[in-house]
Amino acid sequence: MQRDASAGAHSAVVPGKARPRGTFPHFRRAGDLIFVSGTSARRADDSIAGAERDAAGRAVLDIRAQTRAVLENIRDILTSAGASLADVVEVSTYLVNMADFDGYNEVYSEFFGYQGPARTTVAVAQLPHPQLLIEIKAIACRPAGTPPREEPP
Repeated sequence: MQRDASAGAHSAVVPGKARPRGTFPHFRRAGDLIFVSGTSARRADDSIAGAERDAAGRAVLDIRAQTRAVLENIRDILTSAGASLADVVEVSTYLVNMADFDGYNEVYSEFFGYQGPARTTVAVAQLPHPQLLIEIKAIACRPAGTPPREEPP
């Protein structure tokens, strides 16, 4: 974890999570706000959840599995920052194909309801790996030193 001169500001690369593919942290805290960098379905071993091979060796990509893995990764990153998904106030989602919106939205709704964060979803031309269908960044609000709220049901 790195700290800087800003009051209460620090950032971290979280052990046990896929290492960022650039020089940026998994999250940065600034006062009560926690900014989670764009997060994908990459695992710590660099494999990708929801990216399998069929019998012919073709890639089979599953937006539901990738969405679940992304939100679980964000949950774990927030836990390391002293927060939870219940503290998320804004989410920005990037889909490679807007045709995946329904599958993404279905899984997203398992994690958040209408009382959850504000959300924007946009389509992008591509993500840093051809097997990635989705990336999400999030902003959470949790005063330092206070326990995280319980996760939504």
